[in-house]
Amino acid sequence: MSDKREKKIRTSPPPNREQQGAKPDVEAPGDLQMPPEEMLDLAHRVAEHLVERIGKLPQDNAWEGEFRQVLDDQFLEEPPEDGRSATEVIDKAAHDILPYSMRLDHPRCFGFVPSSPTWPGVLADFMAAGYHVNQCTWLVASGPSHLELVVIDWFRRWIGYPEGAGGLLTSGGSAASLDAFVAAREAMGHPERATVYMSDQSHSALPRASIIVGIRRDCIRTIASDEHFRMDMDALARQVAEDRAAGFTPIAVAANAGTTSTGAIDRLEEMAEFCEAEGLWLHVDAAYGGFAIVTEQGKRLLRGIERADSIGLDAHKWFFQPYEVGCLLAKDENTLKRAFAIHPDVLQDTIWGKDHPNFADYGLQLSRSFRALKIWMSVQTFGMAAFRRAVSKGMELSAQAEEYVRASPILEAMNIVSLGIVCFRVNPADEDLDEEALDKVNRTVLARMFWDDRAFMSSTMLRGQFVLRMCIVNYATTWDDVRETLEAVERFGKDALSKAGQSST
Repeated sequence: MSDKREKKIRTSPPPNREQQGAKPDVEAPGDLQMPPEEMLDLAHRVAEHLVERIGKLPQDNAWEGEFRQVLDDQFLEEPPEDGRSATEVIDKAAHDILPYSMRLDHPRCFGFVPSSPTWPGVLADFMAAGYHVNQCTWLVASGPSHLELVVIDWFRRWIGYPEGAGGLLTSGGSAASLDAFVAAREAMGHPERATVYMSDQSHSALPRASIIVGIRRDCIRTIASDEHFRMDMDALARQVAEDRAAGFTPIAVAANAGTTSTGAIDRLEEMAEFCEAEGLWLHVDAAYGGFAIVTEQGKRLLRGIERADSIGLDAHKWFFQPYEVGCLLAKDENTLKRAFAIHPDVLQDTIWGKDHPNFADYGLQLSRSFRALKIWMSVQTFGMAAFRRAVSKGMELSAQAEEYVRASPILEAMNIVSLGIVCFRVNPADEDLDEEALDKVNRTVLARMFWDDRAFMSSTMLRGQFVLRMCIVNYATTWDDVRETLEAVERFGKDALSKAGQSST
């Protein structure tokens, strides 16, 4: 502890005005303050609601939704002029508002990319909010900033990035993609007629980020994918060559390390070779799939990711954290500083020099929440072996689900399972249905899953075909959860096929 810090702590408080002979001021408590006993009681009330909710999850539905008009009738009102009981307010939120949402941590929530946060992660967010941390600069938050350096270095080493790589935690994959494209644009000299390249399987965050950083919509190239939903490298090479010949300036390629539709992983090593030869920035969108890297299987699948110029990851997906915590890593952290660092006079006191980074200099945010605490507390509590097992479990269950689908007389597998995503549809081998009929049957099945089953799943389009999709990444999910969900799909599929047959006769 520094001498200055010791002096601050050990110095006795100055005498109050009464001790000095002055008449003390009598101040009423602030209107927005609460006594400590009430604060503790309310915190305990919230914790009770949360623990009860988690305990009841397996018996509840994975999804509850309601229409706007119904919710308007319940909540559309003027704010009260005078307050009411905080306990009543908490209970109303717990009973009447929060249940109307997807239960992303439900063991049978298989839609989109669900999330199942650890309890230490939830408590970490509570603590960070209670300490009211703004992790914008080292001066304002040296402890939190150092912990983010620790967590970022964990990620760097897992990926296989060299010393000198770095990054920051973001709100999610969209912010990470945006920061990456700003860095790519600046690193390439911010040229006129810049073009960027991505797959027809890429997440919508990538074209959106391109637009925001100033890439013209007609300069965002969508490259076809191959039979395994990976970017077609021959098509990419042709498009880059054509663009150069036409006077465009290619600057960046966005690869996928776990597409949201199928979990497909692009040929990362081949893409790295191509981008190095062409002088292009390679960004890898690994928002969903990147944390597979903590497992041996994931390392094999993601081989080559360490050669990318930047990588986006979401710890609130397959690293089991509460929202919001994404991450952007750059092979050379200076590319982020050069793109984002601005030093206004009002922040001149925050420059502490080398080894004391201000994370506001690495991305788009100045005010930032303390995101690293939940990752650190979760890993410290459970250890990395538990995280590796949890990630591996998702891949194992998805492989079992694929085997079930391929063995089913009524289901058709639509992809080779990659990471934790299984795509399939109802399409009986003994019936010859056209695409229009199959589309209708499978949309009916999905609607039945929404309204008539505890599980939740979503859909996507593959090669123009409507398909059902399960993303299995919850650490609490069991094979029974997966199997019974597939059995429900088969049951609803038979009903839909029966009705379709009756209507055609």
